[in-house]
Amino acid sequence: MLKLQPAMRKLFSKESHQKAQSAMEYLMTYGWAILIIAVVLGALFQLGFFNANNFAPKAPPGSCQVFRPNGPGTTSFVNLEGVCSGELPQYVASFSGSSYVTITSVPILAPTSFTVTAWVNPSVFLPPPGNWMDPVAEYCGAQTSWILRTSDSGDQRFHAIIQQGSSRWDAPTHILNTSKWYFLGMVSNSLSISSFYNGDYLGSTSVNTITSTASNIFIGSACNGGEPFIGQIANVQIYNTSLSANEIQALYLEGIGGAPINLQHLVGWWPLNGNANDYSGNGNNGQITNVNFVSNWWSSYTPP
Repeated sequence: MLKLQPAMRKLFSKESHQKAQSAMEYLMTYGWAILIIAVVLGALFQLGFFNANNFAPKAPPGSCQVFRPNGPGTTSFVNLEGVCSGELPQYVASFSGSSYVTITSVPILAPTSFTVTAWVNPSVFLPPPGNWMDPVAEYCGAQTSWILRTSDSGDQRFHAIIQQGSSRWDAPTHILNTSKWYFLGMVSNSLSISSFYNGDYLGSTSVNTITSTASNIFIGSACNGGEPFIGQIANVQIYNTSLSANEIQALYLEGIGGAPINLQHLVGWWPLNGNANDYSGNGNNGQITNVNFVSNWWSSYTPP
């Protein structure tokens, strides 16, 4: 068996010691720099710097809108104008629990045929008993109403509801999470109410024949700040017809910056991209109460 002479062992030991010492000196010299770089990269990742949405082009407010050459409420020769290619919006609306948008005198009656869609990103779910949060609603008191609701009985679910007095009809629901964007929709044909989640049809519930009444529409709450929503909302669309399941799916696939379809039946379109203006050409502009418009919204958004 080969044995190293004492002199050779001493030489190898000295070389190993020198290499270990050099490695330690390298780590001591550059270790802090490597650690700082790792921390900075981690922070940038958490802030969404490496998210592809950060580099995607953003559409400024009003870049796409519906043109009605014969004036609001008309349906002849209606078309889209501007950049309507589905670019991400520059801003979305942020609701803190004391903020909402009011749209008055909108010519849509519940529960006749209509469709409501919205992109919604809940920040929290309130515990019972104050746990109802309404992203979009025509609901103020006991009259006939419709509601998009994101929390009920503490179950953190999306609800599509028609209500009249003590009577209430709920379409099938779906679980939601916080800090994530969802495309929610409800469709009524006066005999039933249907719900849609990220473009998928969840099901329908029969609705009794009830009297139609009209009231204001609220975004971010119900009835002047009641049942306030906490989170972000974008691209609210309302139609005075029942869109098909294929049309709802098409709206979802357009993404959060998508333009409306079926323009002849479009009642209102509120992208909430920096303001509460109605870009449907019908002039149903919203009145803002404590709403903020934020540009750092896209980190929780995943394109369809």
